[in-house]
Amino acid sequence: MRHDRHLAEATTDLERTARRRAAMKMGWYTHALVYVAVNTMLATLSMLGGKPWAIFPALGWGLGLAIHGLVVFIGTGGGGFYERQLQQERARLAKEGSL
Repeated sequence: MRHDRHLAEATTDLERTARRRAAMKMGWYTHALVYVAVNTMLATLSMLGGKPWAIFPALGWGLGLAIHGLVVFIGTGGGGFYERQLQQERARLAKEGSL
């Protein structure tokens, strides 16, 4: 019985982690889509006005988008730092509980 409960908890943890990672990736894709749409509009307005000011918001926001992408795709890929810390804390708590 104990093994079955542990297996169910592990499956729930995997599902929760998978859902969280998928949500983070969807958040980045939404961010990128809004970035493209808004900066296309700004570039159009900039060209119509004859001054190339739209590059400045595109560069600033692009930096934010790049950092967001690094966090989502590199920071969580293949068992990121958060997951390792979480596993260490679970092991520590399990050890304390068995004392």
